[in-house]
Amino acid sequence: MTIEHRTTIEQRRPVEPTRGFTGRARAADRDPRLPPGQYDAADGWPVLSAEVTPELSPAEWTFRVDGLVTSPRTWTWDDAHELPASEYRGDIHCVTSWSKFGVRFGGASLDAFLAAAGPRPEATHVVAYSHTGYTTNLPLADVTGGKAWIVWEYGDGPLPPEHGGPARLIVPHLYFWKSVKWVAGLRLLDHDEPGFWEQNGYHHRGNPWREERYSGD
Repeated sequence: MTIEHRTTIEQRRPVEPTRGFTGRARAADRDPRLPPGQYDAADGWPVLSAEVTPELSPAEWTFRVDGLVTSPRTWTWDDAHELPASEYRGDIHCVTSWSKFGVRFGGASLDAFLAAAGPRPEATHVVAYSHTGYTTNLPLADVTGGKAWIVWEYGDGPLPPEHGGPARLIVPHLYFWKSVKWVAGLRLLDHDEPGFWEQNGYHHRGNPWREERYSGD
């Protein structure tokens, strides 16, 4: 796997923030939107990737749902845009300790894609994968019920390529490595199958409020 030189912070296990570092006095002033060990990246959105940003146009982009489904299906860019529009407005949190408040992503709810494919009763987990080959694992319950989106807008414009455009998965209640850039599909499984970072020491779920950064947390 090719790694960008400028993203060395994601090439190794990041430095773990000291737990409880705020102390009693500072804890009272801490923004309640910040999970433990996070800071507010108010002035920007850090670009962190495990791979080189691909040259992927909307015309080339596809998204597929397969595995334990009744009707495996692939969507083109135009197909995806025919689904009901949906958006996420809220906060996002990266395992490297930054959080960003009040973001807006526009696209379609992942529920709409899954409804068309028809998950089978035995499906419990998904592997989300990128057009670059990156993978991550998620419980099916974490990407259904209005918890996840395929998005192609950020703010008032198209999602930039360095942040996963033309389209990415977002699962904002988990650390953002679970929100696959340049998303290509979901494979539904009846078991948990770790992805790229999970095979390299990261937590299988990644709940920021529980500081599930690494295996064993």
